[in-house]
Parts: sequence; C-alpha cells; structure tokens
Amino acid sequence: MSPIAAAKQAEQLRQDGNSYFKKERFGAAIDAYTEAITLCPNVPIYWTNRALCHRKRNEWTRVEEDCRKAIQLDHHSFKAHYMLGLALLQKKNFTDGVKELEKALDLGRGANPKSYMVEEIWQELARAKYLEWEHESTKRSWDLQNLKEACVAALKEKHFLDCSESEGFVDEYMKSNQNQFKALDQVFNKAAENDSPTEVPDYLCCKITLDILRDPVITPSGVTYERAVILEHLQKVGKFDPITRESLYPSQLVSNLALKEAVRAYLNEHGWAYKMD
Repeated sequence: MSPIAAAKQAEQLRQDGNSYFKKERFGAAIDAYTEAITLCPNVPIYWTNRALCHRKRNEWTRVEEDCRKAIQLDHHSFKAHYMLGLALLQKKNFTDGVKELEKALDLGRGANPKSYMVEEIWQELARAKYLEWEHESTKRSWDLQNLKEACVAALKEKHFLDCSESEGFVDEYMKSNQNQFKALDQVFNKAAENDSPTEVPDYLCCKITLDILRDPVITPSGVTYERAVILEHLQKVGKFDPITRESLYPSQLVSNLALKEAVRAYLNEHGWAYKMD
C-alpha cells in the first residue's frame, strides 16, 4: 500500500474510532485507532485518541504508554501531557504527575486559553497539588511525631537519672521540669504549622469571583482581576471598571506578572491545601 493510501485509510479509521467513542463503544474505538496506528504510527493524535479510550476504561498503564509515545512524536501535545499526568497520579507518583499537568496547562493556555479543557486541567492540577501536599505532609507528620517521642523519652530518661541521685523522687522532679516538656511541644507544634490547611489571602483572589487568580491582569486604576472574568464583564456589562467605575477597555489591561508569581509561590509553598470549587 502506498503512503498516501495508508494515510487515507488511517484517517478513515480515526473517524470510525471517533464515532465508536461517541457511542461509548470504547473497545471498538480502540481497535480502530490501533489499526490507524499500524498504518501510520507517527501520527500523535491516533495515540492520544486511543489513550482517551483507555482512560475511559481505567486502564492507566496503557494510558501512560500511549501518552508517552504521543509526546515523543509531539512535545506540544497538551492532551498527551494531561492524560500522562492523570496516569502518574494513579500510580501515586505525585511529583511527576504535577509536572505533567503543569506542562499541559501551559500548553493548553497557549493553544486555546478559552478551551473547556484548560479549566479541566486546572481543576485536576489543583487536586494533584493537594494530593502531593497531603502525601508529603503525612510523611512529615509521622517523622515529626517519631522525633518528638524520641525527644520526650530522652528527657524522661535524663530526669530519671537526675532523680535517682536525689533519693529517687521521680514524680516530683518531673513536675518541677514541666517547662522543658512545654517548650518541646511548642517547638514541634511550630514545625507542624506548614502542614496545616490555610485560607488563600484576599490579595491573591479575583475581586469579582473571589476565586484564586490564574491569569491576573491589572487595570489603569490599579485593580487586579482574572483576565477571562474582566473581559467577560467588559463585553456583556459595559466598558468600565466594576470597582472604580472608571472607563476601561480591553486594550488597557496589562498582565500582572508580579502577582502571578506571588500566586505561584503561594501555591507551591502551601501545596494548594485549600478547598477548590
């Protein structure tokens, strides 16, 4: 079969696979995409389409395999990075999963910032960040607890030895040294603070939606909004700043890079440990 004929047949198989997918006949869709891959193995969309079918069937190992192949063929495939991130999360590989989702989000925003998939990726990334934070914080909590118990045991042993030299009045000696145990509690409680969920500061949230900023833009009057939200306001409500009521046009909006970096730093520090809508 000539390359042109093979490509034409593979494309027909892709369309067949898409039809099967819409009917939720995922097995038939996988077969169609597999035939297309056999004919034209260097077309990344055939791999991502098949990966999506595997995702629907919760076959995460196969999702990972197909997505990695798609990324080899096209490093800018945000769908491949997205589904690879989800597959890695299933393996509890939170660090690499988050990296893939972040890559998918950046690529998705560049390709089509208003796509529904960008919002979907954002939500999955929020969940992944929380899972990563929860996993790491649980490990740190156990380590802190074990260290605290070892410190308490060491203090008690020291007090016991000191008391044995003072006619063995252990209980009375322990009571006289409670300050050391209180200080120990304060130290470990302070160390555990970063692993406690926290509310997002107001200055990191959009003034309209009160949701955390993702793509912040600043107006001439100095108010920062989420880009998509303020653009929708200008289009549907009127060409004015909703807070200052001053005239405002899309061309006057400027990316607030400093605040965007502040949001990124906050999320990295706190692991997105807060409730996401």
